Amino acid sequence: MEAAVLDAGSKYLKAGLAVPDQDPSIVIPTAMTKAIDEDLGKENGWLSDESQWLHDTVYPIQRGVVKDWDAMEDLWRYVFYTDLGWEVGSEGQVLMADPLLTSKTLKEKTVQIMFETFNVNGFYAVEQAVLSIYAVGRISGCAIDIGHGKIDIAPVWEGAVQHNAVKRLEVSGQDLTFLLGEELEKSNPQTKLDSSTVEMLKETYGITADDQEEYAKKAEGCTTVEHTLPDGQTIKIGKERYTVGEALFQPSFLGVEGYSVAEQLVRSVLLCVPSESQKPLIENIVLCGGTSTMKDEPKWLEVTVASVVYIF
Repeated sequence: MEAAVLDAGSKYLKAGLAVPDQDPSIVIPTAMTKAIDEDLGKENGWLSDESQWLHDTVYPIQRGVVKDWDAMEDLWRYVFYTDLGWEVGSEGQVLMADPLLTSKTLKEKTVQIMFETFNVNGFYAVEQAVLSIYAVGRISGCAIDIGHGKIDIAPVWEGAVQHNAVKRLEVSGQDLTFLLGEELEKSNPQTKLDSSTVEMLKETYGITADDQEEYAKKAEGCTTVEHTLPDGQTIKIGKERYTVGEALFQPSFLGVEGYSVAEQLVRSVLLCVPSESQKPLIENIVLCGGTSTMKDEPKWLEVTVASVVYIF
């Protein structure tokens, strides 16, 4: 049996069997609902979607860190025995994508659960940044993971993360969703939007301008787009679609005083040794994570980095 591959993020868990050139066969939300049996009046396990049960939503992973181990264990159990078809007593091997900056304690907890609870016969954890670089056929490069709960920047040299140079930003996809929701409420005061709707609007309309000068022009006079919601209401989206992308490069939009993604990238690479590795790293950038798919984001990053890295 091929090994099971797991990559659990703050928003989605991706899993599948280790088959070459095959996308993950399982992509499910990590958010879960804790079910209450109304007849029995007691907890009755976890559900992956809404049903006849009363429920509370639980987020096992927050900002890339496991916060609820009971829920996480049940989520793994569902993936192994329901989605992947494992049978008790015939468990296989596991390759897990390990988030950057995971503490030794959390790593040990994961290994303990895998062997003692799931009886796996082999377990190997690889940092997400390394797998991202491998996925594009390289062994060296700089991985920028713009996820739902965190943004990590990690230089990888010959298959090893340069841990002294890893950078984590205090902004992420969920912060951009919140920002877009606030901006849309200002321009559409009569419309109430839930977080899932705002998330969809961000993924559909979010875009980054080529540079700050173009963003200023777009903010002054961009074309307004109308979107019809499932309930029939129509909202207008104008400069908000550019603001949500610009926040990655101007964190002050989110109320955060700090470096932008591009600036942190350069600061990260400058910490790498030997110095001869810095130019190849800056020339081999890999964008990953759900928020990295925003329209024109790679172009903005390329333009911004080019304006800063003249020293290379």
